[in-house]
Amino acid sequence: MPASNEPPRPPWHALSVEETLSRLTSHPRGLDDAEIQHRLGIHGRNRLQQERIRPWWKRLLVQFNNVLMLILLLAALASLGMGHVLDTLAILGVVVIIALVGFIQEGKAEKALDSIRRMLSPRADVLRGGQRRQVDAEVLVPGDIVLLESGDRVPADLRLLDAKRVRADEAALTGESVPVDKQTMPIADDTELAERSNMAYAGTIIAEGNATGVVVETGARSEIGRISELLRDVEKLKTPLLRQLDRAGRTLAIVIVLTALLTGVFGILVHDQPLSDMFMASIGLAVAAIPEGLPAIVTIGLALGVQTMARRNAIIRRLPAVETLGSISTIFSDKTGTLTRNEMTVQAIWLPDGQFRVTGIGYAPEGDFVALNDDGNDASTIESLDDQPDLGHLLRAGVLCNDAESAEEGGRWHIHGDPTEGALVVAAAKAGLSFRTLRYDHARHDAIPFESERRYMATLHDLHGTACLFVKGAPDRLLEMCHRVRVGNQTQPLDTQEWHARIRALSSRGLRVLALAEKAGEPHAGDLTDEHAEEGLVLLGLVGLLDPPREDVIDAVERCLTAGIRPVMVTGDHAETALAIARQLGFAHTDRAVTGREIEAMSDADLAACISEIDVFARAAPEHKLRLVKAMQAQGGICAMTGDGVNDGPALKRADVGVAMGVQGTEAAKNAAEMVLADDNFASIVSAIEEGRKVYDNIRKTITFLLPTNGGQGLSILLAVLAGGSLPVTPLQALWVNMVVAITLGLALAFEPGEPDLMKRHPRNPDAPLLDGFLLWRVVFVSVLLLAGVFGMFTWLHDFQGNSQALARSGAVNILVMGSAAYLINSRYLVYSALSKQGVFGSRSVWLAITLVVLLQLGWTYLPFMQRLFGSEALSLIHWLVIVSASIVLFLIVELEKGVWRHSHRPFSGEQSSARIRESSLKRQEPPW
Repeated sequence: MPASNEPPRPPWHALSVEETLSRLTSHPRGLDDAEIQHRLGIHGRNRLQQERIRPWWKRLLVQFNNVLMLILLLAALASLGMGHVLDTLAILGVVVIIALVGFIQEGKAEKALDSIRRMLSPRADVLRGGQRRQVDAEVLVPGDIVLLESGDRVPADLRLLDAKRVRADEAALTGESVPVDKQTMPIADDTELAERSNMAYAGTIIAEGNATGVVVETGARSEIGRISELLRDVEKLKTPLLRQLDRAGRTLAIVIVLTALLTGVFGILVHDQPLSDMFMASIGLAVAAIPEGLPAIVTIGLALGVQTMARRNAIIRRLPAVETLGSISTIFSDKTGTLTRNEMTVQAIWLPDGQFRVTGIGYAPEGDFVALNDDGNDASTIESLDDQPDLGHLLRAGVLCNDAESAEEGGRWHIHGDPTEGALVVAAAKAGLSFRTLRYDHARHDAIPFESERRYMATLHDLHGTACLFVKGAPDRLLEMCHRVRVGNQTQPLDTQEWHARIRALSSRGLRVLALAEKAGEPHAGDLTDEHAEEGLVLLGLVGLLDPPREDVIDAVERCLTAGIRPVMVTGDHAETALAIARQLGFAHTDRAVTGREIEAMSDADLAACISEIDVFARAAPEHKLRLVKAMQAQGGICAMTGDGVNDGPALKRADVGVAMGVQGTEAAKNAAEMVLADDNFASIVSAIEEGRKVYDNIRKTITFLLPTNGGQGLSILLAVLAGGSLPVTPLQALWVNMVVAITLGLALAFEPGEPDLMKRHPRNPDAPLLDGFLLWRVVFVSVLLLAGVFGMFTWLHDFQGNSQALARSGAVNILVMGSAAYLINSRYLVYSALSKQGVFGSRSVWLAITLVVLLQLGWTYLPFMQRLFGSEALSLIHWLVIVSASIVLFLIVELEKGVWRHSHRPFSGEQSSARIRESSLKRQEPPW
């Protein structure tokens, strides 16, 4: 029976051990072999479903299912029809290169499910018939009894029957940054996945301790299996650029084919031209008008963006994602390690007789202790612990009741052990206390390790010749165990309400709160027991810890808001902590956070309404992240989604740009994403968005530059046929112009730096056409200028000077190429003036391209074999003077047109305030050009 036909899963975490075993008809001694075989037949093997992977040849053929590719193939067919085999091979070479790029990129993307499958443990220790065995994890069935040890990968979803000091690393599944404690007692039915402390889930790792569990779900019905199914079902959306190129390509193809056909028919019917001549004229018009080099130029521009982003710690896995980044309107970001440093830091200490602020962030032992007054403002910096003996005593207790160690590696401090305990070690180091010296001077005689059931850790030490018990743990638990507080060398009665108020005050700031306590005079003999620690304790104080935000992320968030991009935090952490970090980072909407449980209760319409007003989502599960992305996309938003775990895979795949963490991320997350961050830093995403905007700008500039060259040639052939005259440019010459302009001049704009206002613009509308009204006007305007130059030169040389058609066509081709070279300088700025030293001479790549195209044209004009191949003739110096002068005039006319446009249309200045952008962060504003 397939998993999909099985009844809904019970809330295993809400059942007692006895109820769980009863539901599964199992026993602590395990199942016998006959029952195993029976259940295998019912539930199937414990593995994820294999996806049908397309054969390589189908993936390759799909690359040609693209209008622009078909246009290129049409150009190749036209060239072949004219008998020019070399030109045909050149065009086909471009087609094959573009197809191979897409083929290779798709092959990499299809590894996402494979990496998730590898997360299932290949072997498992089980009890069957009362005997311990090691079996393949694939043959586990519901009811099997599994034995787990530290370091084991959990092979299936288990309800824990017995757990001894167990902590599990569930970061890949739930997003929790630290291992979570496990226990065996039933918990509430509506408990969220991240808080189901009596469950162990497939694919997670036992960080420490030993446990026994009963298998409750296997294969596709496990939590990791459900995520795998989500990943299989997620539809991958096309990028805005691909959608726009498809639209533009279809329109261009229809216009070119219809125009060529109508032109040929017109010549035959009106001018009584031979059918063969008009067929070649139609082919020539098609070849002239088709921008053969455009797909290659777009691909090269994207590839250059990939290289630049890699230098800025953003590794792109799919080329179109470069452009998509430029239209991002929302960044859904994880918190730990991306927005924060993933380095727990002590920020506040509250003693019975005062509170302190601790400066410095991260694991570097650099910072001060600042005493606060009753109003919570700074009073004085502590120069020596001699002046604050209670503070020093608490710091020593935090180091001794602690298993973490610090070490300097490569000039940086690293913590080995629990990050929270590591923060206490670093705080002591800021006060000049060495954890090695303290632990050497005050030897540990015994310890009670932290367990979720007791929620504290206790250690027994020698302190000034007296035995002393130190206890560290959850503040509410320690308040139950304490009756007095330490003030100096005296103790005072504990005011429980006052200390609960202090805990709430620290928690409201998003701090994780620990309490420390002590008990003097404990005996050395015998084992330390819970009874020693759970009564008669004296409270030392509270410690507030926070994983601090990355300093460069604060600036990155501000840049996002200035650019009209909303950063939204989606985290598995607690709401209070998430809100505190969001406020420190400068997020726009931090009045409240929405939890995963609230998302589940919302309809799609409610979520769509909520998402525009909420910037913090806490305790989020995989389904929640996916729904958030879909809700934003339903409003027309272009989303980036960051993630590092298997749980993020579906949302990463669905997002317009999935961003995986390169340091902390799982292979499943990396393979589901379009981009991988080498430094796990949110700021790198913003840098990548800036680069994406630049790439899109340069692609638009390139298209706006290339199309007039095709337009000028096509119009000249069209006009010649309509007038019944000779073609000023032959089809083969048109192909030469297209290729030489694309390969040399067209490439230059891909290297242009970003314009100064790049990150002051709002995200562009992804549904806006690639060429808006202004750019279409520019293409037509420059096409007409080039047409005038081509016809003017051809007519002057042929009709007025009586030169041969070959010479007249040589002049026409050269003025077309030189005019395009002049227009290339115009195209560096679509609206702003290029009439300046920087505008004309500020780009090395532009002048390298112009130099190269001049050399190619000189060869085309004067080399005998080129003259024979293309039917060209040598031009005189006076001809070149006319060509250069006409090109300069074209440059000045376009600059004049820009000036008229700037005065009649106010360009987008990007000078909106961040506050205004925060209020309208979902709105887009297109530049008028």
